[in-house]
Amino acid sequence: MAMLWVRTLTIYLLICAAVRLMGKRQLGELQPSELVTTILISNLASIPIESPDIPLLSSVIPVLIIVCLEVLVAALCSRSHRAERLISGSPQVLIQDGVINQQILRQLRFSVEDLLAALRLKDVFDLSQVALCLVETNGSLSVCKTSQDSPPSCRDLRLSPAPADPLLAVWIDGVAEPAALCALGKNEEWCRRQLEQRRLSPDDVLVILCSKSGNCRIIKREAGK
Repeated sequence: MAMLWVRTLTIYLLICAAVRLMGKRQLGELQPSELVTTILISNLASIPIESPDIPLLSSVIPVLIIVCLEVLVAALCSRSHRAERLISGSPQVLIQDGVINQQILRQLRFSVEDLLAALRLKDVFDLSQVALCLVETNGSLSVCKTSQDSPPSCRDLRLSPAPADPLLAVWIDGVAEPAALCALGKNEEWCRRQLEQRRLSPDDVLVILCSKSGNCRIIKREAGK
């Protein structure tokens, strides 16, 4: 039983590291090669857990090979548009000016019900509202509504709103976030000065939010948490 726990933990950590290595896209909509990689890894990972008599390396090595191949394929696609089109395909125009391209619909093996359901998820209930609809390489729909059906922007209303000044989490649970700090042109020492000015210790703080203009918001940790 102890060996089963060790094998399961080893495979779990290996798969977590593999997904982390393959990048954040693996967590969202998958490209064809990424989907194949995910399926193969999940199947290989289950073998040593279900069959303790099989050597652990018999699954670890294939998983590492598949991860390396996926990383190499991703690198190739990032450098060659032709390779990317060959492996992942290219976006297809499915609707233009409210008219469905039925040839593309058949090529993609979409039913009309599938298309209408996907459009409803985009808050589109009338085809005449669609100026352009693309089917992306991962199968998702990108919809551009007509100007009459799109929400008015500040430019349309001739408004001059204040510049966007979003808050980023620069300190979480006592640990500085280097990427956020770098984006705002600040460092960990700046965070500590903010705490000192408010007479707070790092253990008192749940998160520090900061914007590029210097707007800072500190959320304290609740007592006993």
